[in-house]
Amino acid sequence: MLGTAFTTERLLLRPWQKNDADRLYAIASDERVGLPCGWQPHQSIEESRQIIETILSEEGTYAIVESATNQVVGAFSLRAEGASDLVEDDAHEREVGFWLGVDSWGKGYIPELVAHVAEYLFTQTPITALWAGYFEGNDKSKRVQEKCGFQSVGIREQHYVRPLDKCVTLHITQLKKI
Repeated sequence: MLGTAFTTERLLLRPWQKNDADRLYAIASDERVGLPCGWQPHQSIEESRQIIETILSEEGTYAIVESATNQVVGAFSLRAEGASDLVEDDAHEREVGFWLGVDSWGKGYIPELVAHVAEYLFTQTPITALWAGYFEGNDKSKRVQEKCGFQSVGIREQHYVRPLDKCVTLHITQLKKI
């Protein structure tokens, strides 16, 4: 839906590449990144390579690249019904997901990216709503979603077998086309 590359003033969204494995490992091996998002820190470059080849190669999943340095700083996804637990109307809604490496926190990258993606989707496609979510205790994600204009619409208890092996509270948010 976004094509093969999507740009903002400071960022580029593009498909993940196998040669991103070293950088992915560098940022995804930090427990401050993965654990609040519901996944274990990466244990090796090979694991990061495998994740690129499987999970991060899915349609609608992008590397977030800082334009000035051409360095991967995080991940962004845009999912439709079937690939999303939140989307109810495949023709008019999408779920967004995102995370950044610690060295990119506090730079306003996600609000910039979401604003551009939302503007594009809401003006150039039939999409009328974006969904997102954050786990209880992930205050950074909560604040970012609020900055992006997402409104709370509910909570859901979810059981994650791997890697958390526990029940977690998912806070569900939505950004509607105005």
